[in-house]
Amino acid sequence: MDKLKILHMYPAMLDLYGDSGNVEILSYRCRMRGIETEVFKHDLGDKNTDFSSVDIVYLGGGADFEQQLLADDLLALKDDIRKAYESGVYFLMICGGYQLMGQYYKDSNGKKIPGLGLFDYYTVASTNKRERCIGNIVVETKLGDENYKVIGFENHGGQTTNVTSPFGKVLAGNGNEFASSIEGYTEKNVTATYLHGPLLSKNPKLADHIISYCMTRKTGSAYTPAPINDKLEDECRKVLLERLLKK
Repeated sequence: MDKLKILHMYPAMLDLYGDSGNVEILSYRCRMRGIETEVFKHDLGDKNTDFSSVDIVYLGGGADFEQQLLADDLLALKDDIRKAYESGVYFLMICGGYQLMGQYYKDSNGKKIPGLGLFDYYTVASTNKRERCIGNIVVETKLGDENYKVIGFENHGGQTTNVTSPFGKVLAGNGNEFASSIEGYTEKNVTATYLHGPLLSKNPKLADHIISYCMTRKTGSAYTPAPINDKLEDECRKVLLERLLKK
C-alpha cells in the first residue's frame, strides 16, 4: 500500500503554539497501525508542489505579519488547491490557515488580506488590539455518528462570520466570534478551527477520524483504525473537561 502523504504548508511560518505537532500526531498514530507516512513541505516560493497527489493538506496558525507575507504565494496556488479540495484531499487548517481559506482577512489596522475564497466565510479583526478571544475552549462536534468534545486553546482577534457549516458547538470559550455559539468550519474533507494546542494531541479521536477518511479514500474500502493505548490521553481529557466545563 502507498504511504499516507501529508503536505505541511509553510511550516516555518505557521507554527503558533506548537501547531506543527499535529503532523507529528498524525504520523505517530498511523505508525501505530502499521501505516507508513511521508511528509512533504511547501515553503514560500516553491513552484512544483503537487497538491492533488497528497492525502492531507495541513496549514497551522500564524500572526498577521506571517499571513501578509505568504498571502501572494498562497493566491498563486489557488487553482491547484481548489482542484485538490474538490478531488477529496483532506484539509486541516488552524487559526491563520483557517482564515486564509475564506474570502478575506481584515487585520486590526484595516488592511485587507485576500483569502483563497475556497469557502464563504470572512474574518475581520477587532480594531482594539487588546480585545481578543483568548483562553481554553471546548467544542462539541460530530465525528461520524458520535458526539465528541474537542479541547484546545484559542487566541485570535479576528472575528469569523458567514460560516455555513461550523465545526462544532461552543461549550466553553468564545469560538468564531466573541461569545459565539459556534466554532470553526467543517465539511466531509475539511476541518478548520481556531484551536491550538496542538489540536490532535488533546483529541486523538479527531486524529483517527482524519486517518479513517484518508485511508478509506485511498484504498476504496471502509477503514476503521485499530484501537491503540490512549489511557494517558483519556485521563488528561477527563481532567481538562471536568475543569473547563465545571459550572
